[in-house]
Amino acid sequence: MGMSVTISAATDVDAEQILKLQYLCYQSEAALYGDYGIEPLTQTLDDLRAELARGCVLVARLGEEVVGSVRGRVEDDGTAVIGKLIVHPRMQRHGLGGRLLSAIEARLAEERSAKRYRLSTGHRSEGNIRLYRRLGYLPVATERVSPRLDMVTLEKFPEPPGQKAVRQDYAASA
Repeated sequence: MGMSVTISAATDVDAEQILKLQYLCYQSEAALYGDYGIEPLTQTLDDLRAELARGCVLVARLGEEVVGSVRGRVEDDGTAVIGKLIVHPRMQRHGLGGRLLSAIEARLAEERSAKRYRLSTGHRSEGNIRLYRRLGYLPVATERVSPRLDMVTLEKFPEPPGQKAVRQDYAASA
């Protein structure tokens, strides 16, 4: 009988596993942009523990192993900022990233009254952009961060229960 992946709130005990997984997962992003100095690869364990203490961090576990994680926080205007969605390379392409993203959206709406969701990814990260668009996120802005990197910001407005969401498509203005 195989184990199933469970998603739950991260604890301080998970910090080291999350940081190691983050380092593994962001290698491909660093290679894609030719920049191994990106924040996910330079973040310290103390910085991650501080994030755990102040934000909402979820982990996906296969048994005792952390195989995925995502972080989020809600700003004063009700915008949930989601980041560092990571899935172990051997677990990718099985829907776990979508499950983690849906779980953090639900948690931020329920516990912190999120009214919309925002995330960002690099312009060359086509797999990330495809996933986010498939899950209802629309591009709203692009910002040049360096000569090699443009960050694409995407947003999603949750649908009210029983209604179809009314969305403004910002993609044309981005």
